[in-house]
Amino acid sequence: MSAAHVRHSTADRAWCDDAIRKVQADAQRSADTHLHQLMVPEGWGVDVYLKDESVHPTGSLKHRLARSLFLYALANGWLTSTSTVIEATSGNTAVSEAYFARMLGLPYIAVMPRSTSASKVARIEAYGGRCHYVDAAPDIYAEAERLAAETGGHYLDQFTYAERATDWRGNNNIAESIFEQLSAERHPVPTWIVAAAGTGGTSSTIGRYLRYKRYPTRLLVVDPENSAYYPGWADGVADYSTGMPSRIEGIGRPRTEASFIPSVIDEMIPVPDAASIAAMRHLDATFGRRAGPSTGTCLWGVWSIVDRMRRAGETGSIVSLICDSGDLYTSTYYDDAWVADKGLDPAPYLARLGAFFEGGTLA
Repeated sequence: MSAAHVRHSTADRAWCDDAIRKVQADAQRSADTHLHQLMVPEGWGVDVYLKDESVHPTGSLKHRLARSLFLYALANGWLTSTSTVIEATSGNTAVSEAYFARMLGLPYIAVMPRSTSASKVARIEAYGGRCHYVDAAPDIYAEAERLAAETGGHYLDQFTYAERATDWRGNNNIAESIFEQLSAERHPVPTWIVAAAGTGGTSSTIGRYLRYKRYPTRLLVVDPENSAYYPGWADGVADYSTGMPSRIEGIGRPRTEASFIPSVIDEMIPVPDAASIAAMRHLDATFGRRAGPSTGTCLWGVWSIVDRMRRAGETGSIVSLICDSGDLYTSTYYDDAWVADKGLDPAPYLARLGAFFEGGTLA
């Protein structure tokens, strides 16, 4: 995954020091992301919050991951001033990594399926990244390794290192930030945190932090159709594979990735893809926040937990994430013709959400 081990010169070390400073400065400029409260009916007794990761400089939750991966590679001495940075990804991670590579003056190559949308390619290229295509999606990993060896570059390998590149003990990780922002709320320790898994890095960070700090908060991970994470978790199979790509961009994987840590998860639920689309559209129509489809998957999990708590007469708070902006999906998940072409019908799930918010149940 890395270039061959070499002795680093004083100049290499000076470059690395400055590179780390630049990446850390980006974090300081970005400050923290907002925690929005959704104004659900007061009588529910459950407060719902969304941490808005779409306000990062590159527009998504993956900005945190990319920053952590670069810092991890720099601190390990895996990147030098002459490195080519390589990743296996076609999603928001590639956009964010291209941003950091350009910041450090390094060439960046994203290895992706040939079917990747032109809009996603354009966003990667806008930050100076180059896209390298494979015909079959499962080939991205081996091709990224091959390119790293061929160029003497470094394969960041998000699917292996996401769970360890972020300091789960704190250091302003996403979990610590959530608890600090909730400190003045009426339920400062959330009953649940709801997340989805792409690499598995976010759920691993949150789950470990909850245990490390001895919070009673439970972690729910939601998973879209075709993904290997939920069935692998449910069956206790560490290397589960479906061999099918997720239709919800940014989350779900055809195989269980190394950064997915099932033992820190309290509960998982599968979410129909049409329900994810319904929930993202409902968020826009009801609360005026336009988010992407992975946020919709998370929200279906949130409303499922709220329904459960209401039935049991429980009070508390639930936190989830706005993973990226819905403005990126105007011609896809927000387009009725595109959704119908994918064989998806969010209407029944929108009806269920409508009935739920009128005082009924989500079932």
